[in-house]
Amino acid sequence: MGLHNVLPALAAGILGANVAWQAAQNTTELLRPPGAKTEDDFIARCIKCGRCIEACPYAVLRVADFSAGLAAGTPTFDARAHACRLCEDLPCIDACPTEALHPLATREDVRIGTAVINEELCIAFKGMRCEVCYRTCPLIDRAITIDYRPREGDAIHSVFAPVIIADACTGCGLCVERCVVSDPDVAIKIERSASAHAR
Repeated sequence: MGLHNVLPALAAGILGANVAWQAAQNTTELLRPPGAKTEDDFIARCIKCGRCIEACPYAVLRVADFSAGLAAGTPTFDARAHACRLCEDLPCIDACPTEALHPLATREDVRIGTAVINEELCIAFKGMRCEVCYRTCPLIDRAITIDYRPREGDAIHSVFAPVIIADACTGCGLCVERCVVSDPDVAIKIERSASAHAR
């Protein structure tokens, strides 16, 4: 086989391997705008037009970079840098031409993911009163509450422990953005799951 026959086959093999690698990239860590359901549904519908990004009045949404594989170019956001503000009118959903962002009746129906607290890092669990995540939650006393209790083995301090109500949490990430812990990791994060998006 001549070199002129080998090169196209080699190029096709490299291209195929690259496509397979991109398809295998885990995009479940990407936070999606309100109205997105499962990642498969979102990727199948999203045409990467950027209309939701343009419609966001708080400039929260950004384009996923090439590390996202085939999801590069789709809308996402970094909750620590700029969390979703849960706009009452959800303009990102209205802007989507393909229903990659499915219509929702109210902002309480948004399910980006669920906040999860790392009790080892959260200063509230160490007996220091904080309540920042609780106070910043747009669904205060519904998506997050405070469990007031004595600190075990401590006769002086109480624990004002934040508690996430998973069924009500929208995953907007405002608690993540405002968390006072940042060394080395934030004490709260948003976890996506197929079930959260299907609700």
